[in-house]
Amino acid sequence: MFGLGRCYLRNITTWLIVVITLLGISVHGQQVSTRAPDTSSQVKTGISRIHQMWVEDQSENPSNITEEEYIRRGDARRLEIRGMLAKGEIDTAQDFHDAAYIFQHGETADDYLLAHVLAIEAIVKGDDSSKWIAAATLDRYLQSTGKPQVFGTQYSADPNAPKKPREQDPKATILQVPRTQNPIDPQFLPASVRLAFCVPDLEQQKKNLAELNGGHYPKQMVAPGCKR
Repeated sequence: MFGLGRCYLRNITTWLIVVITLLGISVHGQQVSTRAPDTSSQVKTGISRIHQMWVEDQSENPSNITEEEYIRRGDARRLEIRGMLAKGEIDTAQDFHDAAYIFQHGETADDYLLAHVLAIEAIVKGDDSSKWIAAATLDRYLQSTGKPQVFGTQYSADPNAPKKPREQDPKATILQVPRTQNPIDPQFLPASVRLAFCVPDLEQQKKNLAELNGGHYPKQMVAPGCKR
């Protein structure tokens, strides 16, 4: 799929793993932005525009709009952000944090790799709350290229299992689709690095997977004391 670019991307990924490890190894907590969502349609440029797109991105999913419309809107946001990046209009930690989340919801490995780079830049600019998204986007990129995730942030629909009907439970928040973390390499990173990036330990990840397969969204998708 990526032709001659595959080896280049692999080298980038290896370098990024080293960078994020060095950046995150001594961090044990998260800081949360207190910025209130700005949904005003009058906001057009700068960080407010990026945050406006982030709010839209977080509020939309295939359960409240069609999958086709969800993809169309997301692609439009990502195209706009690429233009802003090219013009140097994205420059704060909050900008890069919000843009990373939007690209994480992309459809291609290139989207996930760019999301990871954006998250790393947010961390460099001082936003510790971007550490979890940095880990998640790396995991998503790795899986999208046929490699195992290393942090354990991804709980994808199991392609080998049939879909189940929605559970008749008012507390259920997701479709009853069997989930899996595979492919995953649980030994690639030590527990300390997972903690540095606010990713739960392997034991908690097993509990999260069981909760998801029971139709409920886990409460500890990030390590204790962390927010994203």
